[in-house]
Amino acid sequence: MEPVVLGGKLVSGLIGPLVRKLFVQDGPGAGLVDRPVRLSALVSFRGEKRTLGEKDVHRLAGRIVAQAVESPGEPPFPADEQAAVADALARRLLALGDLDMDDVQAVRLGAAELARQLRHHSGFLNPQPLSTDARHFLDSATEWACLHILEFFTRRSTFVARTLVEQSRAQAELIAKVDELIARTPRPDARDAAFERRYLPYLADRHDHITIYGIDLRDSPDRWPLEVAYLSLEATTEDERPSDLELHERPPATPGRLPAEEALAGGSRVLLRGDAGSGKTTLVQWLAVTAARAADRIPYVLPLRTLIRTGPLPAPDGFLTAVSCPLTPPRGWAERVLAAGRGLVLVDGLDEIPAADRHRVRDWLRSLLAAYPGNAVLLTSRPTAVRPDWLAQEGFRELTLAPMRRTEVATFTRRWHEAARAPEYEQPLLDSLRTKRDLARLATNPLMCGLICALHRERRGYLPTGRKELYDAALAMLLARRDRERGMGAELGEEAQLELLQRLAYALVLSGRTEMDLDTAEGIVERCLPTIASASGDAATVLRALLLRSGLLHQPAEGVVDFVHRTFQDYLGARYAVEEGHLDVLVSHADDTQWEDVIRMAVAHARPRERASVLRQLLARDTPRLTLLALACLEHATAVDPVVRAEVEERAGALIPPRTTQDARTLAEAGPLVLELLPGPEDLTDEEAHGVTVSASLLGEEEPEGALAVLRRFRDHPDLEVRRQLVGTWRRFDADVYAAEVLDHLDRTDLVLTCESAEQRAAVARMRPWQRLHFLGGHGIEDVLAAVPAPEAVAALILSGNSGLTDLGALSPFRSLRALSVYSCPAAGGVDGLAELPLAQFDCAGIADPTGLRALRSLTRLSVSQRLPGTDLRHTLPIDAPLMFLHLGEHSIDTTGLRGLEHWTKLRMLSLGLLTAGLTADDWRRVTELPALIGLNLEGSPCRGMHLVPELPGIRSLRVSSAFGAEELSVLSSRLPGLRSVSVAPLPGSSLPSFKALFPHAEVTLERH
Repeated sequence: MEPVVLGGKLVSGLIGPLVRKLFVQDGPGAGLVDRPVRLSALVSFRGEKRTLGEKDVHRLAGRIVAQAVESPGEPPFPADEQAAVADALARRLLALGDLDMDDVQAVRLGAAELARQLRHHSGFLNPQPLSTDARHFLDSATEWACLHILEFFTRRSTFVARTLVEQSRAQAELIAKVDELIARTPRPDARDAAFERRYLPYLADRHDHITIYGIDLRDSPDRWPLEVAYLSLEATTEDERPSDLELHERPPATPGRLPAEEALAGGSRVLLRGDAGSGKTTLVQWLAVTAARAADRIPYVLPLRTLIRTGPLPAPDGFLTAVSCPLTPPRGWAERVLAAGRGLVLVDGLDEIPAADRHRVRDWLRSLLAAYPGNAVLLTSRPTAVRPDWLAQEGFRELTLAPMRRTEVATFTRRWHEAARAPEYEQPLLDSLRTKRDLARLATNPLMCGLICALHRERRGYLPTGRKELYDAALAMLLARRDRERGMGAELGEEAQLELLQRLAYALVLSGRTEMDLDTAEGIVERCLPTIASASGDAATVLRALLLRSGLLHQPAEGVVDFVHRTFQDYLGARYAVEEGHLDVLVSHADDTQWEDVIRMAVAHARPRERASVLRQLLARDTPRLTLLALACLEHATAVDPVVRAEVEERAGALIPPRTTQDARTLAEAGPLVLELLPGPEDLTDEEAHGVTVSASLLGEEEPEGALAVLRRFRDHPDLEVRRQLVGTWRRFDADVYAAEVLDHLDRTDLVLTCESAEQRAAVARMRPWQRLHFLGGHGIEDVLAAVPAPEAVAALILSGNSGLTDLGALSPFRSLRALSVYSCPAAGGVDGLAELPLAQFDCAGIADPTGLRALRSLTRLSVSQRLPGTDLRHTLPIDAPLMFLHLGEHSIDTTGLRGLEHWTKLRMLSLGLLTAGLTADDWRRVTELPALIGLNLEGSPCRGMHLVPELPGIRSLRVSSAFGAEELSVLSSRLPGLRSVSVAPLPGSSLPSFKALFPHAEVTLERH
């Protein structure tokens, strides 16, 4: 029977008074006491103040049991067990005096637990065991009585006050003890946070600069801010590395190719490989500085060459000591950081320690990762230091730093010169890097870019005339000085390495390849070893040392060797050829463009007499390309026979600068070498400047960067033909780059910009507004409007080759449009929808429906080169328009002739194109009725029946093509007595003198094309 059920049989109003008799009553003056009261002092059947005896308690228990038995309903247990149950209940109630607790503790126990304590302390064993129902009733009655006992305790006047005092004292004691503990022993997380507030700024400041080892130039410090040297380079997995890309090219981004600084996203483990100077250490510093400033991870920068020198590889608590950090962390700090997965462990330079120690490093990493999983770990190495998948079992992903792109080279160069406060040298160097192919091949990583920038500034911007100095400095830095100044010994001396490397390079040059088998390379090294006293080990060992430490060789694939830069291969191969007297071998390959740089480098290495011999042999071939190659060789020659130099310059002077468009085309056929030699724009005539831009434009697809460097020099040129050439060659270049470098700087007067692709449309939107635009191809009107954020700025628009164009009325946003030309848009109609625009000129050829022309009442110039409906020009052309110029082209007058032409009395210029219908005497008569006509343009030789031309004394200017025969022109000469000027559009084979003889009283000019 549950207590709640029993409560139905034992009414609280009856049981309460019975239970209260078990306890003494509060006397007068009862109030606040300083501590709780023991139960033994409260019961009324114990002590000096007891008012009940044990028999009284038995009677109380009997009354409680009797009330339950006598209540309505089924009896709770058999009637013959009533006395035994009452006796047992009395024993339990008497046990209240034996409990070692006070009233507060009893209340905390609760009724159920207090009842259990009474059962335990009663010690009563029934001589005759009770039935299950009786035992159940006894336990329930005991618990019900305890409920009333606890209620009695909590209602006593002194209980609440006493408990509040006790709680307050207990809380005060607890607070005091906690404060004492905190003061005596600060929390680990508080100490850690305080230390990290010192450590992270220290680390960021320590690694916020880089050092370029191996350079000691007068005006170039060896330390630079990190943001100058760091670029967001790209990392690829080994199987995704580009194998046959052109210089500086990159494949498009894929999910397996990512910015290098994102390699450790998500707490990953990465083994990052990269060639010498590719930016591995700089990336480590960048990651450390970025993490320290963000405070999201705790970075540890651990150069292995430093760790190895200090003895055993350190445990986490020794990380900072091993790298000479002056800060002392709290005990166990590093372990807590790593245990929480907050660490960024940056281990730099696996290739910089002996091979035997690399296995120790791997074991060290294994144990570190096993003890502290979940942290981000980066390990850097040169490509050949360890085999592929060296740490694959430990969950490391392998990535390789890709070469810098041209845009990254340009960014680095700009930052370097900004930091060096030498802006005057920036643009000349950028131009040189674009036009000098061997320089561009070198500038593929931050180390070489920094070297080039420093040497260029050292020579006051004249690096291109001292290229050999750059290569010598680069070789000295890579082969010896860089490792020595970083505290690393060299296994082979600089001269020994050069001897081996130049033999490998010459073998590649002779084979016409850039890679060789590893076995072939070992054979070359083996044959060379007897001549090198300082070499130790067999050929395979020496070759491995070159691969690992020289910074010039690497393995692009298993069993293959090549030079990291083609320039070094050519330079060293040429050096060996000169030493061995093989210059004739080089010259014999001069017709092969792949040998150009080798020959130029050989001239740089050769003695003066040898240089003269090479240059004479090149001139003797008497070809434009080899003449220009001889001129390019002079750049590398510090001393040359003055007679030979003069001959080279004279022969080349006939080719450069080109003086006509044809000369420019011929010059461009010599190849990209030309770009290094093109002058200007200073000291060039307008014709020569135009020729230079034509040559550079033609080479744009083959060598876009070099061509762009030339063209950008002419972006401020005032000549219209030069500017037109610059605009017209856009399609050969990257749309965004060319727009930013050239187009957006041009004087736009009389220029029309042609846009052919979506990329060009996007570039147009980013440039300052163009007034004249040509959209060639299937551009939707919505795309055109998106490319022109300010359509009201456009004054002239050409749309051509667009089969999707239907409604010309959609051009209404171009509300300032003055000239519109629509060519080869076979679905275009809705010409009348243009009526609200302030058009002064409209040209059409090959549109669907020209009938809306009548609505264009504001036109002063109109050109139509397609069939017009009707039998009279007035049926289609705008009769209300004040036309002053009218061009009628192919098929335009097939059905109308010139009928109605006399209506436009303000017409001053009439242009007749390649007409498919001959003009009649009536047509010419209508021409004579144009009182304001002073100009006539006749294209081709379409006008059969030239004898029908009447005398037109008002004509002052004539434009014809050289397709007209002398007989036809003589007729025109006699019919146009007032002629003052003749302009001839030349065709191949025509000559100007014959035209002058036919028009002796007019000024004859030949148009330039």
